[in-house]
Amino acid sequence: MPSQLNLILIGPPGAGKGTQAERLTEDFRLPFISTGEMLRANVKEGTELGKQAKQHMESGGLVPDELIVAMAAERLDQSDTEDGFILDGFPRTTGQAEALEEQLEREGRRVTAALLIDVPDTAIVKRIAGRRVCVKAGHNYHVDFDPPKHADVCDQDGSRLIQRDDDRPEVVQKRLAVYHEQTAPLVQFYEDRGLLRRVDGTRTPAEVHNHIRALIATLKLEDSI
Repeated sequence: MPSQLNLILIGPPGAGKGTQAERLTEDFRLPFISTGEMLRANVKEGTELGKQAKQHMESGGLVPDELIVAMAAERLDQSDTEDGFILDGFPRTTGQAEALEEQLEREGRRVTAALLIDVPDTAIVKRIAGRRVCVKAGHNYHVDFDPPKHADVCDQDGSRLIQRDDDRPEVVQKRLAVYHEQTAPLVQFYEDRGLLRRVDGTRTPAEVHNHIRALIATLKLEDSI
């Protein structure tokens, strides 16, 4: 059996993890598993875990680690993960990382690499705070990277462009603060295990993708020696 490719994507909001995950899924035919996807699937299917998670979500609380870990364990036991997986948003804490490590060890598997898509806070704020969306159909623009022909007017339907509340600089700063608080220990966790690989996320999506593919090729080569 060929060695599995079990990847974890780490990075701040707006780093481009979703874009890279899509490309890697196409490259290696691996399932992309995100915390959001797991939660939505369990809630929609009305599983016991989904019912418990829904109670926390409806009350405005965070879904506890043990529920997320249990959902991830079930998802990673599905047949489409036989050749590997790409995780995003899980693990989010060192407790979740330890639980994942224990599960994989029991199954004779291991994490291949934790890919940290590194982007400075200033660049993240510029990326996210510059987003604009049209009120009519949700067409997306960016004031610096993809501006409309006329300020605050959608090229496609002439409707008004707005900045989402979540994209306001002060909100982005708060999200980044939470990310750093939660993720710093996780980055150290995988660094200590020699599994962390840093990727310069300030480059173009194509350049980031090429860098990740080169890293994976190296990892596969090392694994075969």
